[in-house]
This record gives sequence, C-alpha cells and structure tokens, in this order.
Amino acid sequence: MAALRGVAFATSPERVEVKFFSENISTRLIKPSFVCVKRKSAFSYRRQVWKTKCSLSRKAVPPLESAENARSALTDYLEEESGHVIRFSMSDFKLLNRVSIGLGGRADEVVYEGIVKDSSSPLYKTRVVLRQFLSSQAQRRGKRAIEVLKKLVRRRLLYHSYSMQVHGYIYSPASSGRGLFTLVHGYHGSFSLRHWLQQSDWLPTLEATLALDEESVRRVGDDTIGGPAVSRQLRIIRILMRDLLIGVNYLHSHGLAHTELRLENVHISPVDRHVKVGILGNAADFYEDGPNSNALDTCIDRRQMMIAFDMRCVGFMMAKMVLQELMDPAIFTRFKSFLVKGNDPSCLREFLLRILRRNSPSGSAGLQILDRNWGAGWNLLSLLLANKPSKRISCLDALRHPFLCGPRWRVVPSMNIIRWGLGSTAVRIAEEYIYSRPQRNRLAYFVELMEMLNPHSRPKSWLEFLPGKWRLLYCTGRHIGLTLRQPSARVLIGDVNLTVSRASNLNTSLSFTSDIGFTVMMGHDWPHDKTGITGKLEVDSVFRLTSGRRLYLKEEKSAGRFSFGQSNNFDSLFQKLSARKWRKAIPFKEFPSSLPVAKLASNDIEVTMNLGATLDQTVATAKNIIKEVRTQIPPEMFDLSKLVCGTYVDSRLLVLRGVNGSALLFTRSCVDETL
Repeated sequence: MAALRGVAFATSPERVEVKFFSENISTRLIKPSFVCVKRKSAFSYRRQVWKTKCSLSRKAVPPLESAENARSALTDYLEEESGHVIRFSMSDFKLLNRVSIGLGGRADEVVYEGIVKDSSSPLYKTRVVLRQFLSSQAQRRGKRAIEVLKKLVRRRLLYHSYSMQVHGYIYSPASSGRGLFTLVHGYHGSFSLRHWLQQSDWLPTLEATLALDEESVRRVGDDTIGGPAVSRQLRIIRILMRDLLIGVNYLHSHGLAHTELRLENVHISPVDRHVKVGILGNAADFYEDGPNSNALDTCIDRRQMMIAFDMRCVGFMMAKMVLQELMDPAIFTRFKSFLVKGNDPSCLREFLLRILRRNSPSGSAGLQILDRNWGAGWNLLSLLLANKPSKRISCLDALRHPFLCGPRWRVVPSMNIIRWGLGSTAVRIAEEYIYSRPQRNRLAYFVELMEMLNPHSRPKSWLEFLPGKWRLLYCTGRHIGLTLRQPSARVLIGDVNLTVSRASNLNTSLSFTSDIGFTVMMGHDWPHDKTGITGKLEVDSVFRLTSGRRLYLKEEKSAGRFSFGQSNNFDSLFQKLSARKWRKAIPFKEFPSSLPVAKLASNDIEVTMNLGATLDQTVATAKNIIKEVRTQIPPEMFDLSKLVCGTYVDSRLLVLRGVNGSALLFTRSCVDETL
C-alpha cells in the first residue's frame, strides 16, 4: 500500500484543492485479490465526495504547505464529512481497566473500554469501546469505517440492528509526525463469536444471552425449547446464520462488500439479541468509478467476485459454528487445504467423516446437524464454498435454504435440493450396514428415483464427471452377511474403489481400475484379532463411452414373450411416484418405458494381486484367497466387463448398472492420503 507522506490543502471560499504525496509503494499484502479494492475504494470515494461538494480544481498545489495547515485541513474534512457522528475528546470518557489488542490479534490497534462521563452528551453513562489506531494503515481503516457509515446512515435502523454501531471518533493532532485517531463504537459484550464458541458451556450461556422466547423460537420454526443438545445447537446456528446473512445482504444491497468476515469480527448484542457485523474499516465499493461507469461488464464482474468472496467467508464461519472440531487450527488447515487443491465442496462429508470420527469416538454433533433434513446442511455448505464464484449462493437464496428454515416453514425445494436429498439419504442408509429386506427395498427405491432424475444423461457430461476415484457404498445384488459357512481362507474386505481416468481429451476412451483392499487373517484367533497380511486386488480395463437407452421390459403371461412397457417390479415404484409427495418433483406425467444412459463398452481385463508379506503356503492358498474375495465383493468389481451402463452421475455420487441388472452406488473419494 502507499504510505501517505503528506497531505496538502489549499482552501478558499470558492474551492478546495487537494493533493496527495506518496512513497514507499509495496506490493506485499496478505490478500492479493483485493489489493486494488482496499486502496482504490477509499480514495475514489473521497474524490467523489469532494467533486459533488467542492468542485475539485485541477490547479496544482505547492508541495511545501506547512504540516500545521495540513492537520487543520484534515480535521475540518473529518468534521465536514462526518457530521452524522460525534467528535469526542479523551476527557469525555472514564476509562475502565480493560485493554486488549484489536480484532484478530492486530498489533496496530489497542482497544479500551470506557463510559461516557460528559453529562451533556446523548451517550451519557453509556459504555463504549475506544479503538485506537496506531499505524497509518490502521488509521485508514478507522476513517474508512466512518465513510461507510455515511453511506449506510440512510437506513439507520437496519444498520444499528446488524452492524456494530459507530458513535464517533477522537482525533488528536500531534506537533510532529502523525496524529492519533481513535474510533468510538458500541459495546456489545466482551466476547466475539469466536470467543463464544471456545467456551466449554457456550450453548447454555448463549441461549441465556439471546433469551430465547416464543418469538425467537418461531423464527427458526422449532416449537421445542431445551431438548437434545443437537436440536438446541441447530436452533442457535439457524438464528446466528440468519442474522449474519441479513447483515451481509444489507451491505451488498448498498454496493459494499465487507471483505473481512471472520468469527473475530462478529459480536452478539444481549440488548437486542442480534448478530453485529464488526467494524467496516475494510469495506470495499462494488464500483470503483461509480455505478454509472461505461465499463458495465467490468463493474458486474467486480461485484460478483466481491460478493462471492464474502459468501465464502460466511461458509467458513458456518463450518466452524457447526463443526466445533474446525476450531482446532490443525484440522482447519487441512479443511482449507482440501478446498485450495480444487476438490469439490460437495464431497466434504466424505473427506471429514474419517477425520472427525477419529477425534471424537462418541460421534460429532456437527455431523448429525449437517446430516439432518436429508443432508441440507452439507448442501448449503457446498454452495457457500463452491470453487467457481458464479456458483456460490447469494444471501437471499441462502435465507430461503431448507437448512436455515425450520420444519414449520413451507419451503418449496428445487430439483437440485431433491436430488441432493435422495443421494444423501441413500448414503446414510448404506452406512448403517444392516441390510434387512425393508432396508434393501428402500435403497433400491431411492436408486431408481435418482436414475429417473439424472441431471447428466449425455455422454459429454459423463466425460466431465466420471474421471476420479469412487468408493463403493452399496450393491443391490447379492449380499454376504453373517452365515455359518466355513471359508477356506479368512479374508476381511476393506475399501473397494473404482478409479476412472481419461486416456486422451480427443477420444471417449476411459481407463477403469478396480482396487480391492483386504486382510488375510491366518491365525486361529481371527474372531478377536483382525490383524493379518494386507493385500490388494487390482482389475484394469479400458472402456469406450457411448450414448444408449435403458429399456424397461415386462413378461406377458399369456404369450410368454417380452414386450416394452412397465414391468411388475416398477408398478409399486410408479404408484409411489404418482403420490402427492413426488407428483411435483418428478418431471414425468407417465412412467417412461426407457431412460437415456451412458453405455460402457469394455475391452480385455487384467487382474493382479499383491500381498504385503510372503505367504508360507502353497499356490492353492492364493487361489482360495482370490475365491473368497470374489465371493464377498460384487462380481462387477472383479470382472469389469460386466458393467454395461451408467445411470446417474453428479459431483459426488455415481450409479453403474451390471449385466444382471444390479445397481452399484459409489461416492467420490476425497480422503486425505496422509491419514
């Protein structure tokens, strides 16, 4: 940033002339994407104000103006441009014995608490916070906060409800060097939201601070006060997130982006029970040269990028509020690294599942909150943290999201939400691993629904989504459970993955690799000791991707022939789709006789097996191990040529159909290999 060397003013009854002298320009910044935002927005806004009020002159100002005149002119400017705030002196306050470093541990800010002791002041006996800015960059933040307040003061009620109130400032000119600038803003308790979440008893204390009454409960659609800890935490998160989004949307609607949304910059007022967005010292304008600039496309791109940056910050705040484990810097660093590497945020659940369950043997309350309501929390989190700025959700759409609307609110879900809910529910059922007949029927029903709502049926879309690593969750075919059989080799199956890679961008050939991890238990104490020799079975094949149709067949009892139409297996599914619950969601008025699919044509396959240690057995033992692995896994994973088509794909789920009609449900694997 440019360090201000001096400010020269030349005033007269008719004009005001201003000139800046700068030196020591440095490009070393923490947020390089907003280098121009912070610098240009502050000074361009000042130039606009001076143009409208004083008709800025082009005449050059001599650079040898005295420092005393410059300080006097700067004081006059603050008083003129900040008529909506009060100029205090340090003698107006009784300072309390509470001093701390500024927000986020900034060394260039010192924070005091004080009480106004001037009886003539409208803030008499009011507790305030004095934020003294030491460096020139910090002082620019303080003065920028006053400028932003002037833009927002027209709707003062909303500003005071959702932003930290600025009462005024203290400017003490120094005889030599830079003067001291202190911002006087409202006191909303000594805790920021980060400090709240770090308390061991934060949930009951915050409930008492917010004084949850019937009206507050009705706002989030929950008619129970108290209840399980998960329900109580979800209710608090809904209140905090809705207040935060309303405040951020208020800034965006006035052409401003906060650019520094963090838990440290958010406070909760016990007076009006609202979330207060912190000091707007780094707020940036959407339009550098005003909204009427000729470069309309540039303004639109700038506005979209800045809103997207704020929404990503809101996503990080939501993740920390829900998943308390992310307050640990080590875990949060891995969380951010996952996103920086370009992984899709919709796969966050698969990535965090092992990390959070390892650190919390009893289970994570945050995972339960995000899994509720058909996984709506994961959907909102993925929309807030989307890799492409154009894909991130806006404040208004986030306020209408099912995760932030209670069960009593009538929210019409979009088709994307319906697809997300179907996939999330199928994953949850598969993870329970109790495959009784009702559970198998329900899983098959959800897979059929997902296939009918497949958003990417063209092979061109499959070439985009299919490459990657997929973990097998469930197969609708044969299941090997607890039996009394005595296998020739004791084998414990681990993860079963399917890795798809594209050989070239010029053709539609895809390389499929099925790797099956397992453990061979050689001892007699295998029911209690699961250790043994680890191994991996790999199957490689090359597929060619084309378009195709999946036909539904039925057997006519009279002629004994096959004809196209609805099979008896789908009669019950069609009845469910015709019910009131799914009538508006399914885009078909009649059950279709066929659906588009991605057809998979396989070439030769190659099978290899690797063991972590040498078997002191015969070749027959190795054959028995392969036989047992083939018995426990779906046959399509051992013989890839039995995969005939793909019926559903998106950024996180995949459904492939085998030659015998069984469906294999996969989830995209984004597990950190360093675990």
